Amino acid sequence: MTSVSFPVPVDGLCHLSNETRMIATPWSRMVRGIGLGQYPIAYDPEAAARIRRTFALLSAKGADGNSYTRFSRLLADFVLGVVDPARPLRRSDLEQDLAPILDTVRAEENPYFRLMAGCILMDSFAKLGLDRALLVNAETDFPAEILAVADSIEPDRIKDENAGRHGHYEKLSAYSAVFLAMGQLGLQERLVLGRRNYIRESLDLLEKIPAPFFRGRGGAVLLSVISMLGHERFVFGEGRDHIEEVLDHLDRADELNNPPVFPQPMSESFPKVYPLLTMLNAIAMTGRSERYVTYGRDRLAEAKELMERITPVERTHMGLYYIMALHNLGRLDDQVPDLSGLVEDVVGEWEHIDPGANYFLNGIAYAYIIQTAMLTGRMDLIDDKLLERLVDGFPDLDRTDDDRKNRPYPFAYTLNVLGEIGRSHLLFEPREAYGGATPMAWVVDRLSEGGREEHRLYMLNHALLGYALRMRGPERAETPLSRGFQFR
Repeated sequence: MTSVSFPVPVDGLCHLSNETRMIATPWSRMVRGIGLGQYPIAYDPEAAARIRRTFALLSAKGADGNSYTRFSRLLADFVLGVVDPARPLRRSDLEQDLAPILDTVRAEENPYFRLMAGCILMDSFAKLGLDRALLVNAETDFPAEILAVADSIEPDRIKDENAGRHGHYEKLSAYSAVFLAMGQLGLQERLVLGRRNYIRESLDLLEKIPAPFFRGRGGAVLLSVISMLGHERFVFGEGRDHIEEVLDHLDRADELNNPPVFPQPMSESFPKVYPLLTMLNAIAMTGRSERYVTYGRDRLAEAKELMERITPVERTHMGLYYIMALHNLGRLDDQVPDLSGLVEDVVGEWEHIDPGANYFLNGIAYAYIIQTAMLTGRMDLIDDKLLERLVDGFPDLDRTDDDRKNRPYPFAYTLNVLGEIGRSHLLFEPREAYGGATPMAWVVDRLSEGGREEHRLYMLNHALLGYALRMRGPERAETPLSRGFQFR
């Protein structure tokens, strides 16, 4: 392998922000839109032009007829205007540019997407250092408006292969997003001081999510956010312990026999290790890890055993979750004494994985592989051959209708990670595998009219928004909320 030089924004676990330690993996960012814009870099006019051109391509394909895509285009342009050092930052301009964005958020008919858009807008304000009075003033209270949207999110409305297994999973995820966004604006006390205690209400939703996989994975994000906001007393200090209850539910997975369905066949251990690792990360944020890692059983021994039982390609997905959970718990050295060996095994698996074989198991594996290398300071394991195989793999997803319709899923992951390692240009330059077209233009051109069939197209919007937010400059690396948290 011939290694190449990458202008990566981090070079090891000891240099990660608290936001990254909480939301290190791409799933929450690409799927849920939380934690966008990590690893800030200086403004890049060429990258800004690529983002704008991509939204122009989506608009030409009719995707602008979707209010979420229209919102994403308007917000990306707003962000790029704010971070452009050549553009004067006048309050009157901000107010003028903000108005259509607010209108587009309010026009989104799906309440979950309306809330998600509002949360991304609030998070962007915090990361750009903009005056929150533009969102909270005598005429409007946008955070309260978005928080109220959660009341209209009904159970089991997600239309995917797990229909009927979610319960209140979507509403729980919505609370996680809106709580974090309000915390970013310094409004977290609103959640507990009014006539409603939203933290308590969100925790009560946990037992309304039947499948252990979704209760663990969704609950872990919520519990992590609550800890970051400083409201963890509601998690374990009012006569019940919600972390213990979630762990008890995970232990009943075999008895309940309600496993999730994945786009490709997975091992029996995968749906058990995934929620466990996310819960371990949440536990790391509570400051009570000694209590929980041995609650009921040795949770670290359980995680190690499950990691050994999943398949090698599944391990490329879970390796980063495992490493981050142990790092945040302060247990990486004793649990993985040969970290280099583990990372080399995870990254080396790329040679046996065809990224175009399917959109999920194989399709997003390379993104996890690259991020694992980046966050552990092992970019010497990544070479051009790996990147070219990843970038040229998307035409193969024409093999089935399901892969074609879901192509934006792995493509968003790829755009996100290539941006992080300074290689996003590979998606914007003509390539032989695409008949001389650029991968980005080729993928957008093959969307259905208006992107109506591709229900995960919104993930590409998130990747583009995250890229735009990154260009706010290293001096805005962390918000006060993230900076003020301490892993204990």
